[in-house]
Amino acid sequence: MSSQQETPVKSIVVPFEPGTSPALLSRLGHHEVPERWHTVDRSAHAPHIVAVVGDDGEGWAAAALVTARPHTAYLKIVDAVGDVQAAVAAVVADARGRELAQVKWEGWTARPEDAAAAGFTALDAPLTQSEGAAGPAAGYVRWLCDGVVTEPPYYGQTTHFTCGAVTALVAQAHAGTLPGEALDRRAELTLWRDATNFLACEPVGLGVALRRAWPSSPVTVHLDTDRPVLLDHLPEKEQEWRAVLQRTSRADAERIGVPVDPRHLPMAAIRDAIGRREHVLLLLSLAGMQGFDVPHWVLCHGVVPGAVVIEDPWANAATGDTWVDAHLLPVPDSSLDTMSAISPDGFRGAVTIGRPQRPGTSSSGTAEE
Repeated sequence: MSSQQETPVKSIVVPFEPGTSPALLSRLGHHEVPERWHTVDRSAHAPHIVAVVGDDGEGWAAAALVTARPHTAYLKIVDAVGDVQAAVAAVVADARGRELAQVKWEGWTARPEDAAAAGFTALDAPLTQSEGAAGPAAGYVRWLCDGVVTEPPYYGQTTHFTCGAVTALVAQAHAGTLPGEALDRRAELTLWRDATNFLACEPVGLGVALRRAWPSSPVTVHLDTDRPVLLDHLPEKEQEWRAVLQRTSRADAERIGVPVDPRHLPMAAIRDAIGRREHVLLLLSLAGMQGFDVPHWVLCHGVVPGAVVIEDPWANAATGDTWVDAHLLPVPDSSLDTMSAISPDGFRGAVTIGRPQRPGTSSSGTAEE
């Protein structure tokens, strides 16, 4: 991760308000403000302008539109105008001052050479983008902390209900168990079909489907309730038959040897699992990051000081959210722990996937006699 330092620049931070920003940005003179700054309501992601003060001490030499999902540990540059290098350096300095883990830069207008000169690394292009969320073709990241986080492929879920299947597939691709070319819509829908509780994937059913698809991958389900889950929003008749399917999934788990741990998986255990090069599929509520309390699966695959790095297969186009936000997303431990309590009664669910076992090894990875 980059430890490159910037030459200090004099900058200011002002809120981005569509009604007043054109007047503020007119100080840049001939520099055109991208129309996309005004095409969506970014207010949920704390939009602000980081501006570099010119040599005269009054005008602006550069500016960047910056946003971020709430309760996360990054900033995202949507665009930089004027003296691009100065604008980006000012954003990085602002992120450092906030002790954030990373700065991202959407590739709408960013040139690869400018990103590289500013210490950013190109993100791999997404295999798909989530339904309705057409983000930029390119994106860049600069880490501001120590550590090594390897990049999984980014695959945006192609339906509103296949987040569980997608996170599992991305985990297996990141582990090398699933060939990259096999990560496609057919695989997404096939795994979802085996795991679904119509329409959601509940933890036990997802764990059972994973074990069936990859028998050599150790799987453990973590679910701190023994009642059916993710059904409270449905009428009683709809809950009843789905509960039958969840009980069947528990019987299948016992039959094929998928442990169901009845305890909550704490952040320390998630960090330990990632340290062992395992993957954690975590069920969380989108209330904190997106503003609505909907259960959603994400993949925990990396750690940095103070934050867990996740892959979110969904982006909220209505707020200007794109795959650049959702990919390699650092979330503070305390925030992620809060998000993982699923209403109405605060249950928690997760699935851990261990490193694939070679024939002739035990679950601990040692050779069998």
